[in-house]
Amino acid sequence: MEKDKREVVVSALQFACTDDVATNVATAERLVRAAHAKGANIILIQELFEGHYFCQAQREDFFQRANPYKDHPTILRMQKLAKELAVVIPVSFFEEANNAHYNSIAIIDADGADLGLYRKSHIPDGPGYQEKFYFNPGDTGFKVFKTKFATIGVAICWDQWFPEAARSLVLQGAEILFYPTAIGSEPQDGGLDSRDHWRRVMQGHAGANVVPVVTSNRIGKEVIETEHGKSEITFYGNSFIAGPTGEIVATANDKEEAVLVAQFDLDKIKWKRHSWGVFRDRRPDLYKVLLTSDGSNSPL
Repeated sequence: MEKDKREVVVSALQFACTDDVATNVATAERLVRAAHAKGANIILIQELFEGHYFCQAQREDFFQRANPYKDHPTILRMQKLAKELAVVIPVSFFEEANNAHYNSIAIIDADGADLGLYRKSHIPDGPGYQEKFYFNPGDTGFKVFKTKFATIGVAICWDQWFPEAARSLVLQGAEILFYPTAIGSEPQDGGLDSRDHWRRVMQGHAGANVVPVVTSNRIGKEVIETEHGKSEITFYGNSFIAGPTGEIVATANDKEEAVLVAQFDLDKIKWKRHSWGVFRDRRPDLYKVLLTSDGSNSPL
């Protein structure tokens, strides 16, 4: 007997950020409502959407942008919104935890409940993306969250380049992967465009794990005063949703605000994932080399 379908509609939002929290949160709410109007159940907002991507500079005054997780005003507002619309909203924010700081995301369920916190695991450090100055490496480990509509895995930006992270989330039962992002041009090399590389890597995660992938990135040019003068990044958007074989089912461009939506039958994808054998035929006993940094001296 064929079982009933278990369908979910996911959404990725894309917009340009000002450096004013109230303006950006209002924009995010407007677009969440637009996604809900299109039938979305789980709605992804981009990384650190409360302001400009401040990691272009190493400035101690920017630590004032962080807030504690408990009673965070943007999370509280999104909890009310999620409950009102009966949607799931992952909420990215700059977290202060005593003397530690994290690039974090809270997962808000469709009844407004806060299901918990994930802290970004992989922290980049390079021109324009100097996150190690601000963020401790996340200590939560890779986590999945059982929401009203699906069990989801959420990782953050630089995490999206690591196949180990995607596989860890799906091993724990994630049915969809979500990646809030802030990525664009490279201040030190105007000829370097990572857009297609960035997209193909995540399409690979979808295909290798037979799960949909939802990615939200910002657009617009942002200029930050640094210790060496002005730095600017033009964020390339191209937010997208990929299906379980890595196929692109919805995509935005590099300039315009967007509300992407796509519908998936999670049970149909589940049977495909089981039948394809990529989890059945895994050999974790042979993967101990992954616990090393240089591929040698594998632990016993």
